[in-house]
Amino acid sequence: MSLASLQKAVARAVMQPLTRNEHMRAAGPGGESMRRYAARYIKPNNRLTSFERLEIYNRQYWFRVLGSMAEDFPGLRAILGEHRFDDMCRAYLAECPSQSFTLRNLGSRLEAWLRRNSRWIRGKKVLALDMARLEWADVEAFDGETEPVLRPEELDAVSVSKLRLRVQPYVQLLELHYPVDDLVLQVRKDEEGTDFASNAVSEKHRRMKVQAVATLKPQKIFLVVHRIDFSVYFRRIERAEYSILKALRAGKSITGAIELAFKASSIPEMERAGYVRHCFETWAALGWFC
Repeated sequence: MSLASLQKAVARAVMQPLTRNEHMRAAGPGGESMRRYAARYIKPNNRLTSFERLEIYNRQYWFRVLGSMAEDFPGLRAILGEHRFDDMCRAYLAECPSQSFTLRNLGSRLEAWLRRNSRWIRGKKVLALDMARLEWADVEAFDGETEPVLRPEELDAVSVSKLRLRVQPYVQLLELHYPVDDLVLQVRKDEEGTDFASNAVSEKHRRMKVQAVATLKPQKIFLVVHRIDFSVYFRRIERAEYSILKALRAGKSITGAIELAFKASSIPEMERAGYVRHCFETWAALGWFC
């Protein structure tokens, strides 16, 4: 047997979900006995059987990936509750297992999966999807690609009407319905100061905060998730700003993006030039253009 074949066989067993009491299942890949499956690939030693040796890796895989999901999605965990979140993650990872060398990508398919499996977020669907999008955008903004920042002198010889600015790949543009940016910051702050003794109290506080947000009337919130000096920040913007940035990302010229943004805008025409100037100066200062 080749090394690659052995690795794939062991991975199939290791990535199988655990039982409810967090042990390896009796049935292996394909439905055969896991003990027979393990004996075919893993040697026993004087302390552990083949099954027991393989079970160590099976358990550690699941403990690590579930821990990583909890670290990346604390806001969604607060919305669903600890036990429902853990069960949801097990179902998600069983259907969408890790396909990357890095744990960073574990949650990349979560929003789409939740839309297909909405029973997990029943009663809080819009709020939960908003949070899932925000927390994945946080991951993308933290270590997403950065391209060379556009310098003012590079614009000298270019007609603004023909210019097509590109928005940095790491800059994430979100249209939300609830203030999940405020909520996730509160949840993170609570978790930073939580120890074992105060965990039950903190859980109660998180439920109260989630309920306070969930009872709000949904309204449009436009948010940019970006980074400065290796730290991620949330910046709320107005609809017109969001429209311009989305149009630029879609490949529109500056002129085309501005015209599109002001089609249904309430900003008085005489104020638009100054508004646009201020926006572009701010975005350029933040390094959002490339």
